[in-house]
Amino acid sequence: MSAPSPQLLEWGSKLQVQSIGLRYEVLRRPLGLFYTPEELGEEVNQWHIGMVRGERVVAVLLLKKIDGNIAKMRQVAVAEALQGKGIGNDLVRFSEELCRREGIARIELHARKTAVPFYHSLGYFSEGDEFEEVGIPHVKMFLQL
Repeated sequence: MSAPSPQLLEWGSKLQVQSIGLRYEVLRRPLGLFYTPEELGEEVNQWHIGMVRGERVVAVLLLKKIDGNIAKMRQVAVAEALQGKGIGNDLVRFSEELCRREGIARIELHARKTAVPFYHSLGYFSEGDEFEEVGIPHVKMFLQL
């Protein structure tokens, strides 16, 4: 099977809708949480980036422009069976290149504490104290581009 390739997912497309299911399985279901229609509706103007293999989204992340030159990376999810195989790395690097092309100078994110080593390995820095979000510990992180 071919390696997954990164691409922008068009809002409302089959792949973008599929990516919501992946995010639910990886990020929300283990915590007993669901997406509300309001939450999903707020994502219409965000970049949805997916790693696609064949016609399946196997990883996804969202980028939300929060200031003229700052974007927030959020909702990063890799299919469980493919975690640890470099797909998340490729996805994040693709999003960084997109940000550079769009004039974004800084990426910020709230990393689950368990994901902090992953982001450190990609050159991201921790900022501030640990805090709780969706009921679990997180750390604010950033990368200057």
